[in-house]
Amino acid sequence: MSNNIIYTLDAGGTGFKFSAMKDSVELFEPFTIPSAAPDLEGVLQKIILGFHQVEERCGLKPTAISFCFPGPADYPNGIIGNLENLPTFKGGVPLKQMLENEFHVPVFINNDGDLFAYGEALGGLLPEVNQLLAQQGNPKRYKNLLGVTLGTGFGGGIVIDKVLLNGDNSAGGEINRSRNILYPKTSAEDSISIRGVRRVFAREANIPFDEAPQPFDIYQIAMGIKDGNKAAAQKAWDELATVLADVLANAVTLTDSIIVIGGGLSGAWPVFMPKLIEKMNEPFTDLNGHQVSRMETVAFNLMDDEDMIRFTGKSGRMINVPFSDQKVWYDPTKRIGVGVTKLGTSSAVSVGAYAYAVHQLELMNQNENI
Repeated sequence: MSNNIIYTLDAGGTGFKFSAMKDSVELFEPFTIPSAAPDLEGVLQKIILGFHQVEERCGLKPTAISFCFPGPADYPNGIIGNLENLPTFKGGVPLKQMLENEFHVPVFINNDGDLFAYGEALGGLLPEVNQLLAQQGNPKRYKNLLGVTLGTGFGGGIVIDKVLLNGDNSAGGEINRSRNILYPKTSAEDSISIRGVRRVFAREANIPFDEAPQPFDIYQIAMGIKDGNKAAAQKAWDELATVLADVLANAVTLTDSIIVIGGGLSGAWPVFMPKLIEKMNEPFTDLNGHQVSRMETVAFNLMDDEDMIRFTGKSGRMINVPFSDQKVWYDPTKRIGVGVTKLGTSSAVSVGAYAYAVHQLELMNQNENI
């Protein structure tokens, strides 16, 4: 909590969504400007115009500007590289310095997956899980979070005990480069994306890709809400779940954390989450034919009420300390949970952008006082 006014932006290939925050609360309803422009100058002018419109709407000067932007990028220095979704960005564009010249305040840029995970770690799924644990009388608390976004692409971010993992090359949490278990010569993003869901539906329905419905329609078909090829729809979400489960099982082996899912496809969780949890917990079979646990932990579906109760419920027992009258609590079951964004993806990104800026401003002030 602070008196800082932070201007934020959720930048995507189709639109720039602007907002402003104080004390982690948005000061007005966010607005979006289409990102398309004939050249780089046009795109940059839209970004500058958007932040000036933020200033007009909230009537307050910013303490800092903090936002997400697609990569590859040198995020600490605010230099954006060659982008597929915004092809006018080529050869390195010093976006941070440009905005600092225009608005005369510090500018911080990060990856959307990073800021999404940061927002959910500070004000979303992670604190909610810990609150439920406390209500159940369970002494367990979770400090780490792996966040992933499913949409036009596949993104990710990692938060370790309230610290955002950036990595040495601004590439921490770039989970989209994971190998695709079903199509090993390509990346997981080819299946964990809008195009991946549509591609599988088109293949299974034996129709051209361009005739495949959008993912929301495919979700409704799979759920029986809308008429269509239900088998093809279910197969589309099953493939996404299978590839995602392999990636998450590998990643969480390193993070040992709660997992939160966001992005446009996360709303389809009722149709893909059961398969996702099943696949994450599916054992390996070793070369001698013996089954080995896929993970050292057990994954729980936090969107299922019964699973949530099992996950947060107090378990374990008191055990004796040798050569004393003491007892200590011990729970041999290692659990992780997989849930869906509690804040909404864009709001989580804004909360993460705000918190990241406030933290960086505090560090800057500390350095000035040394």
